[in-house]
Amino acid sequence: MQLDSSETNQTPGPNQLDVAVVQFAPGTDPSANLSALREHVRAARDRGARVVVAPEYSMFAVTRLDERVVAVAEPLTGPFVTGLGEIAREFGVHLVAGMVEQVAPGGSRIHNTLVVLGPDGTLVTKYRKVHLYDAFGFLESEVVEAGAIEAPAVFGVADVTFGLQTCFDLRFPEGIRRVATAGAQVLVLPAQWIPGPAKVDQWTTLLRARAIENTVYVAAADQAAPRGAGASMIIDPTGAVLAELGDEAGVLTASIDLVHLAEVRTTNPSLELRRFAIAQRAAE
Repeated sequence: MQLDSSETNQTPGPNQLDVAVVQFAPGTDPSANLSALREHVRAARDRGARVVVAPEYSMFAVTRLDERVVAVAEPLTGPFVTGLGEIAREFGVHLVAGMVEQVAPGGSRIHNTLVVLGPDGTLVTKYRKVHLYDAFGFLESEVVEAGAIEAPAVFGVADVTFGLQTCFDLRFPEGIRRVATAGAQVLVLPAQWIPGPAKVDQWTTLLRARAIENTVYVAAADQAAPRGAGASMIIDPTGAVLAELGDEAGVLTASIDLVHLAEVRTTNPSLELRRFAIAQRAAE
């Protein structure tokens, strides 16, 4: 199923900002992945998007991580991030995408990293995945080094604050609550949500739950088939799905409406009414 709100949206008002989610199927050629992503960003910008969100592992995607992903890893100053910056500058957007970051030259581990490039092509912020996918028969931690627990990664565009999380982080509501309490009005969640029994149902349920409980918009960009389950979505703070895809490649757009967000948070002030803080779990 595909529902794309860009077909009905009017020109955004003063309290609105258009965002786009790109769903595509990256492979093992970073240059080819950049070229494919560029065309999707072009389509998103043609629809008026000022923020474009691409999937986790947009740089290099395999079903199981191994020495191939270590061999292709780059620093944040490498050609892939530089290429993302060129795309962001060409189309005048903030571009979010997942890359394979080198931990140390010649090392055996990587970071699973999200980068945000601004319209001037520079790196705005980054997020290194904290919760590693050691579940459903996979062991991401064999190759990936978890990111340090730091202040939530957020960035602003106009008057809208965006916060970053990645894929398996979705299953940990306390991490996303930290992002919301840091001021995020939109949760940006790139993913390579591995297909499997009930996985799409879990994905969509969790995305809507995170939107509802934190009263935030959610822009979730999954990989297309065959390595991703698809079902990319843009969700409003009531949990309503504004735009969604099946498992095919495509681009979704929708408007972030700060007036609507304020109304939802007035009606349902769950962030203000919370009684518990979040503390980092001690290392075992």
